[in-house]
Amino acid sequence: MLKKKIANIPFGPYITVLAGATVNGKPNYATIGAYGVVSQKPVLYISLKNSHCTTKGVLENGFFSVNIPSAKSVEKTDYCGTVSGNKVDKSEVFESFYDEAGHAPMIKECPVSYLCKVIQTIPIFDFTMFLGEIVAVYANEDCLENRRPNALKVNPIILMDTGYFDLKDKVGSIFKVCKGN
Repeated sequence: MLKKKIANIPFGPYITVLAGATVNGKPNYATIGAYGVVSQKPVLYISLKNSHCTTKGVLENGFFSVNIPSAKSVEKTDYCGTVSGNKVDKSEVFESFYDEAGHAPMIKECPVSYLCKVIQTIPIFDFTMFLGEIVAVYANEDCLENRRPNALKVNPIILMDTGYFDLKDKVGSIFKVCKGN
């Protein structure tokens, strides 16, 4: 197959998440695709635009949440990425809950939620990348398999350049090809 050079920007796919922080005593959520695993240690990163309301909350409180919405929450998730918490109160879009270990809201409707304590911040252009140690993880029981989230049961929203997508089938197992499984 012939490869063609295209625009020098990231297109995805990315699992869409809602980053949460407390701002002025209320939960606020920003829809992002810029998040992920940092290493094999319990650390996640999120990258937020400096002007985001959620960024202010993370800086003030030192905690953030990463909430993985299912495809059935695509409209609410998109709304949180479309309107600014600097102009609109998004505290009632989702039902929030808190863990005693931190000061960041998590979303009850999301199948998986991580609570993270900021361990490092990295300025990148007009964004701030927050590295966060995972201090608590919550998952809906009906999405678990062997005490771990099952991607097909979570049914996360996948963001690609042209829109949002969901998952359909498992097509392989991680690190199994050379082990004969």
